[in-house]
Amino acid sequence: MTTQKSPQQRIDYTLLFVLFLLAIVSSVAIHSAEATLPPVLQNIDFSMKQIQWYIIGSVAIAVTMLIDYDRFKQLAWYLYGFGMLLLLGLEVLPSGIVQTIKGATSWYKLGPLGNFQPSELMKIFLIIVLSKIISDHREKYPINSVKDDFLLIGKLAAAAAPPMLLLIRQPDMGMTMVFCAVIASLIIVSGIKWRILLPAVSSVVIVAGAFMFTFIKYPEFLLKYVLRDKSYQLDRFYGWLNPYEYSGEQGFQLVKSLLAIGSGELKGKGYQNLQVYLPEAHTDFIFAIISEQFGFIGGSIVISLFFMLIYRMIHISLESNDPFGSYLCTGIIGMITFQVFQNIGMTIGLLPITGLPLPFVSYGGSSLATYMVAIGIVLNVRSRTKSYMFD
Repeated sequence: MTTQKSPQQRIDYTLLFVLFLLAIVSSVAIHSAEATLPPVLQNIDFSMKQIQWYIIGSVAIAVTMLIDYDRFKQLAWYLYGFGMLLLLGLEVLPSGIVQTIKGATSWYKLGPLGNFQPSELMKIFLIIVLSKIISDHREKYPINSVKDDFLLIGKLAAAAAPPMLLLIRQPDMGMTMVFCAVIASLIIVSGIKWRILLPAVSSVVIVAGAFMFTFIKYPEFLLKYVLRDKSYQLDRFYGWLNPYEYSGEQGFQLVKSLLAIGSGELKGKGYQNLQVYLPEAHTDFIFAIISEQFGFIGGSIVISLFFMLIYRMIHISLESNDPFGSYLCTGIIGMITFQVFQNIGMTIGLLPITGLPLPFVSYGGSSLATYMVAIGIVLNVRSRTKSYMFD
């Protein structure tokens, strides 16, 4: 027996409230960071533009919730195909339409609206397709065998490989890692046996260890045969592992980030009291800006907000009685969790700098709109989850 609830009762207001708090944090942090930007950018009101994108994102959430998420399952391959066309367009369209920033051809020029990064949208489409593949496979093979598990892995790899190869060609290693996090999170909950997953995880660890050993002992070999003379990718590792020795170039951003976070101490220096210059302060290094002004307490509050956001999404995923809905939430959880961990990790030297923004806080139109759509999908799953009286 089911207990009926009104649509208003089925909306997760806690999740929306946390999102509202993150919007306030984002607007305040971006506004304070504007004073540190180069003169050519100081005439742009980035905080107001961020608020506008939040309004657009709120509309996107409302529209996403109006559509039954089962429709996404029906349209999964069409959405995937549209996303692939956008990524392929970056390869073939002229430079008047395509934008190259910091060596990566990853954006479309949209005139006064700024730039649009199609890989942001492709993240959502990939989550939908992979969720459909897993749910359809489990429906067909309810009692899975090793053979069935390998078949599922093959299906997932076939769907994920094309967009990831295009991302590597751009090259956008940060977004490639986000895609890997999405795939890994969905594989973990897909029901694939651990005796298959453990060797795969071990292989990844071995490859990562071999990469680090080669980087330390034979950097010339790594640069020539693995990175194909793309020295800027190797520079990121130099700047990460030994930032103070390379503080003039490769480690400049990390050294400044550590200085800003450390100088904030417990309570911070106060609002708009920024004494450490950070490039890309309103985007990639927004967490360092927050920590300098509001100290350890301010940084901890931001991390706590993300913890509450992820906790609510996990709760919604576990509460859903539809496997497809649970897989959708899981993919979105993996996407957001990894990007939060990566962004904050790179600002404190735990991880290499990749250029990934902090979700919902860093300035960025296409990335914010994408994450708002993702939240809309999670709320959609929550609003259409039926509760049973004797559960």
